[in-house]
Amino acid sequence: MALAEESGENLLLKRVGFTLLLLMVFRLGVHIPTPGVNAKALVALASQNSGGLLKMLNMFSGGALNQFSIFALGIMPYISASIIIQLMTVVVPSLEQLQKEGGVGRQKINRITRTLAVIIALLQGYLAAIALEKAPETAAGAAVLDPGVSFRLLAALLLTSGTCFVMWLGEQITEKGIGNGTSLIIFAGIVAYFPSGIGKVVESLRDNSMNIVTALGLALFLVGLVFSISFIEQSYRKIAVHYAKRLVGNRVMSGQSTHLPLKVNMSGVIPAIFGSTILAVPLSFGGFFGKSQGSAWLSALMPNQWLYNVLFALLVLFFCFFYTSITFKPDDIAENLKKQNAYIPGIRPGTETAEALDMVVTRLTLAGAVYMNLVCIIPQVITGGFSDQLYVGGTSLLIVVGVALETVRQVSAQLATQKYDSLLFTGKGNDSEPKLTPATDRSPL
Repeated sequence: MALAEESGENLLLKRVGFTLLLLMVFRLGVHIPTPGVNAKALVALASQNSGGLLKMLNMFSGGALNQFSIFALGIMPYISASIIIQLMTVVVPSLEQLQKEGGVGRQKINRITRTLAVIIALLQGYLAAIALEKAPETAAGAAVLDPGVSFRLLAALLLTSGTCFVMWLGEQITEKGIGNGTSLIIFAGIVAYFPSGIGKVVESLRDNSMNIVTALGLALFLVGLVFSISFIEQSYRKIAVHYAKRLVGNRVMSGQSTHLPLKVNMSGVIPAIFGSTILAVPLSFGGFFGKSQGSAWLSALMPNQWLYNVLFALLVLFFCFFYTSITFKPDDIAENLKKQNAYIPGIRPGTETAEALDMVVTRLTLAGAVYMNLVCIIPQVITGGFSDQLYVGGTSLLIVVGVALETVRQVSAQLATQKYDSLLFTGKGNDSEPKLTPATDRSPL
């Protein structure tokens, strides 16, 4: 047992260490600038345009866009490609069929998504180079030392290569580390801004632009927001499930009672990330072609504006239902329960069970969408966008807390698996030790 526990702990430590190592590589890459840019001019431009769209894009890239580093596009092209492919699975029958083919189909869809991400990265990289060439000249000079087609092609190639490398880092973390690689990369980019946000508060207290009461109120508000997010993200609706007596081999297994846990927020942080990404598209193209200034509707699409908040709420509502419909299939759950001689009390197995589950999931998804909109929008309304300027707004906190909780759950699952394996290992060597049987640890799923 000691040997099994030791090997399990070493495996978990290796996974955690591997994840931290790749996140450090990502953070180092953020500080590698693209050749041909003026670093001092980029610093001046970043200080002049620290809010709005630039802030939001920097949040996802971990500050790489401010420095126009090789990771300036970050994981955003992959997220955009994922949105497009997931939406197309509803429209294109061949993609829908691939999704139903299990692991092989998912691998093909992942290849298509990565290819589309490369195409999007090339386009965004070229347009970003054009936008940087058109940036106003600062006291440190122009942002681009030698503008022209050669710089644009070089920048597009390097930024696309950086995106591909970040995608690879995310996949390696997912396969060999702990947690979802893509989410953790976004998590690392947001957390990297927290020290500077705290520094702004301290600086504001020193120059008396903020009093201590306001700072304490903001801190208490953010702590309460973190507590609320943690509470909802760990909330479940438990549906009672009963197993009838059944014959397993030569043994008659007695009936059991358990429950089917359904999360209040099944879609996690995906709708918030997708909604922010989609709303960044028109502003990005407007900025690339120099039309972001003086356009009323583009100005209304800036973060914290009324049109942005309305569209964001609608997109979050849509993606909550869309993502839940992809990940949770009431018909499949009902069929699996029926095959296992399980039923929900008071509901007939089969179609009626699927309808009951669909009704419960619809209500939970609506509640989750309302909660997500409140968390993402209300803080900006209450604080007047001040918390968002400190990079600790509702959307960023939702992503950070959600990813942290999901990672902790995966670590707990790893520890539980190791404990289960160690008990089985002990049972093989000593018959006096209690052994686990499949009947004592049956999952309703």
